[in-house]
Amino acid sequence: MRAVVQRVTEARVTVAGESVGSIEGPGLCVLVGVTHEDTPQKAAQLARKLWTLRIFDSATATEDTGVEQSCSDIAAPLLVISQFTLYGDARKGRRPTWNAAAPGPVAEPLVDEVVARLRELGAKVETGRFGADMRVALVNDGPFTVLLEV
Repeated sequence: MRAVVQRVTEARVTVAGESVGSIEGPGLCVLVGVTHEDTPQKAAQLARKLWTLRIFDSATATEDTGVEQSCSDIAAPLLVISQFTLYGDARKGRRPTWNAAAPGPVAEPLVDEVVARLRELGAKVETGRFGADMRVALVNDGPFTVLLEV
């Protein structure tokens, strides 16, 4: 599984003009891609990583210590959005291929598993709509963006 994680002050996803998920920060906007070899165990691992990833400033942080807190420390919300294009490959030619991306029937349950595991850990999670043409708007705080792979 692959995730692009952005620390945000706010994020929203809309489908056909309707807001389907939004968070007010500090929080994380997480784009999740699934490949063919991914499993529910990897989804659980990604959820734990997202919940405990220290990318928020501590109230007592100094310039030397920087980021010290995770979503679990500050009860930060997450907006999780499926994104098959994270497995795009544009090394050849000018048009990417998505052969490494898992098909919807494989990917959707695994993205749902990430969300379910986050909620089990105590996270407030909003989502996009799998397979929909989504519009994502966010304010990246920092900017701070991290790529995770499990």
